[in-house]
Amino acid sequence: MLQWYEAAGVDMAVSEEPVDRFAQSAVAPPPARAQAPAPETSSPAIAAPGADADPQTARDLAAKATTLDALRETLESFEGCGLRLRATNLVFADGNPEADIMLVGEAPGRDEDLQGKPFVGRSGQLLDRMLKSIGLDRTKVYIANTVPWRPPGNRTPAPSEVAVCLPFLHRQIELVAPKVLIALGGASASTLFETTAGITRIRGQWRELTVNGHTMRAIATLHPAYLLRQPAAKRLAWQDLLSVKSALDGLA
Repeated sequence: MLQWYEAAGVDMAVSEEPVDRFAQSAVAPPPARAQAPAPETSSPAIAAPGADADPQTARDLAAKATTLDALRETLESFEGCGLRLRATNLVFADGNPEADIMLVGEAPGRDEDLQGKPFVGRSGQLLDRMLKSIGLDRTKVYIANTVPWRPPGNRTPAPSEVAVCLPFLHRQIELVAPKVLIALGGASASTLFETTAGITRIRGQWRELTVNGHTMRAIATLHPAYLLRQPAAKRLAWQDLLSVKSALDGLA
């Protein structure tokens, strides 16, 4: 049961003593007292704890980071995304920041959250084998996610969560300045390519992608987690990998 709770994202207790909510609801609440209207104020509204900040705030903070280390430190202290409250670790990136190729997934899972690195679980092991098949490994690529904190229970990140994290990813891409970018899975592709088309329709198609003034070649392929569920689709991913290898050979 504890393992099921952990997988569902229930990883902390509200209090040490149990609370009988049924007994509480049986007690009639005291009559409400009239309150004087709050005085008008010109101060800006403060978001509730855990609420997602305005993406413009994230853009301003990301723009100030002049190095990847500075960007990571900014994210470590950033409180504008509610996901960080439930996550164990920030999952910033892995690999070589000077690599010509960058891979972007959707969000960390349980293993990634525990280790603070992207793609270290079963899907990460498959990704390593996929890279090895075309002569690559983590010393030759840079890996990140659209969202750097694990959503509770591995749920899909909410649009507001993606929106507030995207400026940091864009700045990360700009600082790495890869020549080739691979979007792993439909969620990453739809975010980076700003499209609603499904991954099976857009995978394997090269495009020119510009992020914060940096232009690179970009392609989408199937997410390793999807390939674990649908092994027959590995042939499609293999076609995409061969296309990536051809593109990298052209850069040499």
